[in-house]
Amino acid sequence: QRVNVTVRSGLPMVLSGSAEPCAQLIVSSIGVVGTAEQNKGHSARFFDVLTAQLGLGPERIVIRFYPLEPWQIGKNRTVMTFL
Repeated sequence: QRVNVTVRSGLPMVLSGSAEPCAQLIVSSIGVVGTAEQNKGHSARFFDVLTAQLGLGPERIVIRFYPLEPWQIGKNRTVMTFL
């Protein structure tokens, strides 16, 4: 219920000056990605899955974490603060 995934393949991307295949994962969450310690653990698990599934080396993957507040997400005609 609280995870949404969007995959956009085939986009032109350059990572570290190279246009070789790469991936960017953007993770936004309420109360889950707010600290370096939390994100260190998430990062390790995401890298394990992404390297295995995509066949990319970890140097070709970037993860961006965005902590959100409940009032920043609208759902069911309100915001998450009230759900």
